[in-house]
Amino acid sequence: MRTKSKWSPGPGIKVQSVISGEQGDWVVSACGPESGICPDCRHQSRSRHGWSYRNLQDLPIQGSAVTVKLQLRRWRCTYRPCGRQTFTDRAPAIASPYAPRTTRVAEIVGLLGHSTGGRPGERLMRRLGMSISDDTILRHLKRNAARIDDDPPARIVGIDDWSWRKSWRYGSIIVDLERRKVLDILEDRSVVSVARWLKQHPSIEVVSRDRCGLYAQAAREGVPQASQVADRFHLIQNLRLAIEEQMSLSGRATGRALLPDGDIEIDHDDRATRNQLPERSRRNQLRRAHRQSRKDVFKTVHALSTEGLSCSEIARRTGYGRRSIAKWLTFATPPDRRRSALQPTSPLYFEAFLTQCWKDGNRRGRHLFHDIKHRGYTGSFSNLERLLATWRRAEKPERDKDGAVPARIDLADKTSDDAPVRDPHTGHLISPVIAATLCIKPRGTLTINQARKVDALKQGSPTFAVLRSFSMRFRGMFRSRASGKLEQWIEDAVHSGLTVLARFARVLRRNIEAVCNAIDLPWSNGQAEGQINRLKTIKRAMYGRAGTELLRARMMPISTQSEEDPI
Repeated sequence: MRTKSKWSPGPGIKVQSVISGEQGDWVVSACGPESGICPDCRHQSRSRHGWSYRNLQDLPIQGSAVTVKLQLRRWRCTYRPCGRQTFTDRAPAIASPYAPRTTRVAEIVGLLGHSTGGRPGERLMRRLGMSISDDTILRHLKRNAARIDDDPPARIVGIDDWSWRKSWRYGSIIVDLERRKVLDILEDRSVVSVARWLKQHPSIEVVSRDRCGLYAQAAREGVPQASQVADRFHLIQNLRLAIEEQMSLSGRATGRALLPDGDIEIDHDDRATRNQLPERSRRNQLRRAHRQSRKDVFKTVHALSTEGLSCSEIARRTGYGRRSIAKWLTFATPPDRRRSALQPTSPLYFEAFLTQCWKDGNRRGRHLFHDIKHRGYTGSFSNLERLLATWRRAEKPERDKDGAVPARIDLADKTSDDAPVRDPHTGHLISPVIAATLCIKPRGTLTINQARKVDALKQGSPTFAVLRSFSMRFRGMFRSRASGKLEQWIEDAVHSGLTVLARFARVLRRNIEAVCNAIDLPWSNGQAEGQINRLKTIKRAMYGRAGTELLRARMMPISTQSEEDPI
């Protein structure tokens, strides 16, 4: 058993004394080597010129602070051709030049700063016996992040956006999908900044992104040779939203889903006659039907309230919101629905100008979009295109194979055949959100109650049966890696007669190459989404100090080599 042992802060360093202070701290006095090596000519020298003293913070002893008072010699360089006259021992194994603490402490500072941040790291370091301010911790963290290099160069990256402030300001995050680490954090979400970063990394071969057009354009400008991959999660999510929108039109266009069981008796002509009516007449007819349905729903709600049912029970029976039920019970007659004022985000705000341009022969969507942009339009181009599409269809009806003009199929007419579907177990109406979620789930992943809902929806809603068929085909392409079937799926969806599904398919066709890569390649943006969740946690934990530089330092992997600059 050894009763004595020698300890030294580093190679060539001799400990002269260890003294315990009055406040419980420890002071270790040590001396440097007896000879030095010139950093320029690498010749050894024993000609001492003077002394140099350094006070280094070291690891604590049972919670007590330790200071190493290191006495180093200053040497003369005796090699005549060398331009340096004097030099000082560096002791790189102990501490970096001019650093106030040893390398071991600097590594702990970097680890705690990277994992906890400034103030939490300061409190923990003080508890451990190493008092360091939060500013020093953050400064050390940022300095280490600036030295991180991308070696080997990234080949496959994922790009996504994150919010500084939701719906107000966004940034961009770039992730190496192969090595599962963050490459950089960009301050904004723009084509210029992302394209500039991509141009600095010409080794990139694959860019995975969501369906944001900004990143698609940035990838085309920054790395035109790279393959773009649309994120599979967003593709399925967009399909679910399209199904939800389509199902919300089915059976709810005239408010019939709000009634308990029976249909509303509305004085309609037969479908062939209604299809031959002008567009304005059909719209007026639908408005009258909708007003009549609201009156019947209003009477039904008051009748249930007269029977002594609560607002919650009425809401469960009718499928309407509880707050709306409570509001309707305060009125004796159905309240008038006031139409909100048009805003510059809607193309109808500029309907007079667009109508005049249309009559003058200016019918190009891009030209009209450019004109109303200068007049204050803040909406999207697709919103304008939907309005212009109705005008084009009104003037140029489609023809069938025999050359005859078919009757115009209105969306409300097509979906009016779908009666409200109820849950066979509870009797409650199945909402479009639940129906859309069940529509994209394979049969093997459904529970018993969910399978019953799907069967009820398929029997009671022809629209749901068609949508489920399309969604299963869409998911099957991803499972089988068969991108060759995508074009046929898009063609069938466009001619399905379901407006929202056809719109989703047409958008897929605009970006079909990236969608095909999403089916064939194994890469997706899941890692980027996970890193964004981590970034949100860090940003909220640091409150107002979460700037771009600090977020980048904490998100990027920590450097293994810890060095400090002069303080």
